[in-house]
Amino acid sequence: MSEIQATNYYIAQASKIIDLGPHVEQLLLTPEAEHIVSVPIERDNGELAVFSGYRVQHNSARGPMKGGLRFHPTVEIDEVRALASLMTWKTALVGIPYGGAKGGIAVDPKTLSKGELERLTRKFVQRIGSVIGPQRDIPAPDMGSDAQVMAWIMDEYSRLHGFAPAVVTGKPLEVFGSAGREAATGRGVIFVMLDTLHDLKIPVKGARVAVQGFGNVGSWAAHFAHSEGAKVVAVSDVSGAVFRADGLDIPTLMERAKQRLPLADYRAEGVDHRASDDVLWADVDVLIPAALGGIFDAANATRVRAKVIIEAANAPTSPEADEIFARRGITVIPDILANAGGVTVSYFEWVQNIQSFRWTEAEIDGRLRETLSGGYRTVAQMAKQKDLTWRTAAFVVALGRVARATLLRGL
Repeated sequence: MSEIQATNYYIAQASKIIDLGPHVEQLLLTPEAEHIVSVPIERDNGELAVFSGYRVQHNSARGPMKGGLRFHPTVEIDEVRALASLMTWKTALVGIPYGGAKGGIAVDPKTLSKGELERLTRKFVQRIGSVIGPQRDIPAPDMGSDAQVMAWIMDEYSRLHGFAPAVVTGKPLEVFGSAGREAATGRGVIFVMLDTLHDLKIPVKGARVAVQGFGNVGSWAAHFAHSEGAKVVAVSDVSGAVFRADGLDIPTLMERAKQRLPLADYRAEGVDHRASDDVLWADVDVLIPAALGGIFDAANATRVRAKVIIEAANAPTSPEADEIFARRGITVIPDILANAGGVTVSYFEWVQNIQSFRWTEAEIDGRLRETLSGGYRTVAQMAKQKDLTWRTAAFVVALGRVARATLLRGL
């Protein structure tokens, strides 16, 4: 089952529960617009290279559309459709006045020089500049893109359309970015984890945590889990995994991550090196998948030993794996709630740009905590009232909000 098929499966489940009807369901499944563009650049050696770029705009019933821009060789239209749809439900679930979008370029940014990456970014903005904007569609960083890429997008869009810092979020602080944005998704994951452990009566102090993926989201999630007193016993990146029963030295690993040093090269007393995927089968209280989607399926879901899965990655769990986790009593906090910290602080950045005003990091963290806790409590109540899994409850809440907005605005 592809990512878009899995997403639509969850929507269909929620639609039946709230009796949405096939016509409204189909309306909400269908993206408002899809843009596929060629992005040609001149390489440093003078050769011409042409890349495929995408922007899918899923739904704008609740506000301008919002979603990341992914630079990765596997980017293709179905993946972008699924992620755009997930963003619609994510923003609705936590009450942010946005719709969902997603975009990307099929490229490995590691194969580009900085100059080539800048030319690629600016050419992409020239191709899609007429369909994005501060009140229409606001991109943000995603896999393979970063604050520097957002700065180039803001500059190119402003060059074409006039000064518009609110056209993207995730920008550097020096060019109208927001405090707390870099760590927002990882911080939000741990805010949700704290609420979950509280309800399950699992003490945070000493709770055993494993994190799959040690990029921006995974490393910050490990950092904040460690700061709260949890014991992060395993983390992984593409090079491998490191385990330590008494807990890893997360501050040291964070410093190494900033220098882009692989975990496979890390050496310390008591540290055991294993294959990357071994993190997923660790005997822990909390497992945080924070890498690519499509991690759990029917073939491997029975191997998971964690009590709780907090989905920091987008779409890591197939519907078949979800059913297995439910039967086994494993609590799964779905991606549209667990990783909503990033889009929430992106919204805060957009608001600050619109107002030409700046909030402190303490204000942002407090607002983030309040927003995610509100979303968590709403889903918890729905799951309890209707005896649903967390994922189904989350989609019921989100789908209901988007459907009401769509019908109230009129077709």
